[in-house]
Amino acid sequence: MRAAILDAYGPPDVLVVRDVPEPPPPGPGEVTVDVHATSVNPVDYKFRQGHYRRVVRYALPRVLGLDLSGVVSAVGPGVTRWQVGDAVYGSPQHDLPGTYAERTRVRAADLAAKPAALSHAEAASLPLVFETAWQALVDAGGLQAGEHCFVQAGSGGVGSIAIQIAKHRGATVSTTCSAANADLVTSLGADRVVDYRTEAFDAVLSDVDVCLDTIGVDSVRRARAVMRRGGRIVGITPNIPEHVTRWGPVLGFVALAGSLGTTVVGSALAGVRTRFLTLSPSGDTLAHAAALLDQGALRPVIDRVVPLDDIAEAHRYVETRRARGKVVIGIR
Repeated sequence: MRAAILDAYGPPDVLVVRDVPEPPPPGPGEVTVDVHATSVNPVDYKFRQGHYRRVVRYALPRVLGLDLSGVVSAVGPGVTRWQVGDAVYGSPQHDLPGTYAERTRVRAADLAAKPAALSHAEAASLPLVFETAWQALVDAGGLQAGEHCFVQAGSGGVGSIAIQIAKHRGATVSTTCSAANADLVTSLGADRVVDYRTEAFDAVLSDVDVCLDTIGVDSVRRARAVMRRGGRIVGITPNIPEHVTRWGPVLGFVALAGSLGTTVVGSALAGVRTRFLTLSPSGDTLAHAAALLDQGALRPVIDRVVPLDDIAEAHRYVETRRARGKVVIGIR
């Protein structure tokens, strides 16, 4: 089968598309999926750069990729939920990537039925970002109707989905983006758009109940100023690459732990609860996406769809952080 292979950590061009052996048969609780489409997430290029090697140890060469939409082609022992021929989508565990390929193994529990109304490309854009946004806003943030929700970087992959989830739950939504993307985030449900190039969000926003921060630790600290007492901040970007680059792979994680600890404590002293999300891929979480799609409350946001052969260029583009929504990779 064809796959994009990471032979060594480095720039986008280290990803090479070539023929590789088929994956082994699915084990207990696993299925094999013929991948029709996948997508690029920021975590993918951070893995490719080698910044997470102290967190998740990959043996190279390795196939990356944490989103898929496709069709079940084999079922492992003990799996009763899926059958060969089922159309599914999902995000595998971070220690089991492999969706930049024509075929991959994945835990059955990490999959959900692909919504019939979506193409494989549309479905592949959703799993990781939807699960992240839902678990941050709903599970960790406890967002309720009538609350004020602030989403950082609303035109990005996670942000564009988070706006829609927050709006569906009855929240007033504020977000940051460039002026060029203001119409997009407004169409998704944003009530207040802050142009980060001309305005400081902590100077113009106030009375926020739940903040989803996609930027980093410094942004989380700034967000305290806009929160109501009793508010909740959920961060999804702990700045691992920055700490590793500055301090090295060992001291970097010591410094990171100290930074996160002081951030959480400082927030608590200000009457704000802060936590950094560790994503748990789950087909059950994706079931909420199907419900929102059926109600017309959710739509995928796709910047572009490119073939697998252009995977390096796709990584290069996502690294600019200018993508509107997701960059999808067509496999079949």
